[in-house]
Amino acid sequence: MPELLNTRVEACYQLAEDFFKRRFPRPEVSFKLRGQKAGVAHLTENLLRFNPKLYAENREHFLKQTVAHEVAHLIAHQMFGGRIQPHGEEWQLIMRGVYELPPDRCHTYDVGRRKSTRFLYLCQCPSGEFPFSAQRHRLVAQGRRYFCRRCRATLVFSGEQRVE
Repeated sequence: MPELLNTRVEACYQLAEDFFKRRFPRPEVSFKLRGQKAGVAHLTENLLRFNPKLYAENREHFLKQTVAHEVAHLIAHQMFGGRIQPHGEEWQLIMRGVYELPPDRCHTYDVGRRKSTRFLYLCQCPSGEFPFSAQRHRLVAQGRRYFCRRCRATLVFSGEQRVE
């Protein structure tokens, strides 16, 4: 699976080198990215991380757009320094001028929503039901208190949970 992607990374670097007439150090490429992000560029580590699931499901567009998008971040950082905006004019110049691609900030791949458990908290209001995330529920267990904005009562765990 990574062979085509590595080939595309190299092709993007060669295009940038031809355009800017200079050499760029090649990044480490990792396939250890999960969740909703298709790719991440770690600028100071010169590291690219890609989501193998989204790559497998969207191979053609991923190779063309996502790989160039992330490589453009590294090139922009190396050309213009660390004080530029992530999707600012320097990055956009690289996307349009070097790769001849639209400077799209976000992908439109289907990521699905994973199921999450919600813990139901109540107040004194008639319609006072508050679904808490597992993290917020843990904070309550550690002593943090949350209050209803309407009645100002402390929210109390109902003992009920649901999966959304």
